[in-house]
Amino acid sequence: MNPHLPSMTARTDWWRSIFWVLGMSVAVGLLLLSLSVRAQTAAPAAAAPRAAAALPAPVQAPVQTQRIKEVAAVQGVRSNTLTGYGLVVGLDGTGDQSTQMPYTSQTMQNYLQQLGISLPAGAGNQLQLKNVAAVLVTAQLPAFAQPGQLVDVTVSSIGNAKSLKGGTLITAPLKGVDGQIYALAQGNVIIAGAGAAANGSRVQVNQLSAGRIPGGAQVERSVPTPLQQGDTITLGLNSSDFQTARRVAEAINNGIGAGFARALDGRTVEVRAPTDPNERVNLLARIEDLTLNRSTPAARVVINSRTGSVVLNQAVTLGPCAIAHGNLSITISTTPSVSQPNALSQGQTVVTQRSDININQEPGVMIQLPAAPQLSDVVRALNALGANPQDLLAILQAIKAAGALNAELEVI
Repeated sequence: MNPHLPSMTARTDWWRSIFWVLGMSVAVGLLLLSLSVRAQTAAPAAAAPRAAAALPAPVQAPVQTQRIKEVAAVQGVRSNTLTGYGLVVGLDGTGDQSTQMPYTSQTMQNYLQQLGISLPAGAGNQLQLKNVAAVLVTAQLPAFAQPGQLVDVTVSSIGNAKSLKGGTLITAPLKGVDGQIYALAQGNVIIAGAGAAANGSRVQVNQLSAGRIPGGAQVERSVPTPLQQGDTITLGLNSSDFQTARRVAEAINNGIGAGFARALDGRTVEVRAPTDPNERVNLLARIEDLTLNRSTPAARVVINSRTGSVVLNQAVTLGPCAIAHGNLSITISTTPSVSQPNALSQGQTVVTQRSDININQEPGVMIQLPAAPQLSDVVRALNALGANPQDLLAILQAIKAAGALNAELEVI
């Protein structure tokens, strides 16, 4: 054996030392890795409460607001209805038939006499005025309207005129309910329609016997208003609601000053006002722009029995109920039949009517409607019935009678 080479035992101890060092290094590395993973896992958990505390509060839906001018108006400040009678001339042969409408020729005769034209005796009954039509003229006189201002008028035929298109209204006085003249109307009639007829065929678009004259009446007399009378102003709500009356009074007291307004009942609010006209107008201008939160209206279902329309507001709720609805149809068919007599019986042939009546009743299916606390749930539950609008009218009335519809039914 070479004395300079290490022995077998020495080499074995050397390799053991190397393996021990490598094993300790791997153990230390695994321990450090485990500690690092634990630290990373614990850090988000510790930061979670701080992150949750930093999150903003959930955003709520904005509250709907409305101005006082949209829910109330000053009592005594309103428009007035005016009515008059006149003639529309210049029609293209579509006017009244004078023989059937004698007041048209009589009115024209009176108008000509005012212009200094006298007709021979009995000539008025022979007038054939195909280009003249008798009309009623209506208008709304706004509040605070002053002489010289213009208002729109509506012209409607009261005879058998086929069309007022292309006609001109001659001067017609407009009177109020007190019989006084408040405006004079005159101008060209505007008709939003068209029509044509020939050889028994007729085509018509929109109504031709009524039209408008924009700015066709000139105000001749103003109507006094009680706005400047007394030391208070009364606001009348558009609909009776105690909650809205209270909120209107609170909005005025908060925006103008404490003690300025008080609610008298569910429809009127009394406001203290200065005696100076300019200051009173400024006060009303400030009051009309004040805002208040919109109150939830009373639950109501409006039914139009003529068109079958059903309208529900957002406060309508539906209780649990079960409905069975079936369709019933009755069909009546009539068939003519000929009855001939026997030969040499000297009878007559007659035509008789034979009627067949069939009744078809479809079986009703029981449908259970769950409680519906929201409007969308009510609509979804009613659509599940599959009923047409006419059947829906009877179903809603039956649900109301059963106490499952939490709303007021109003038939218009």
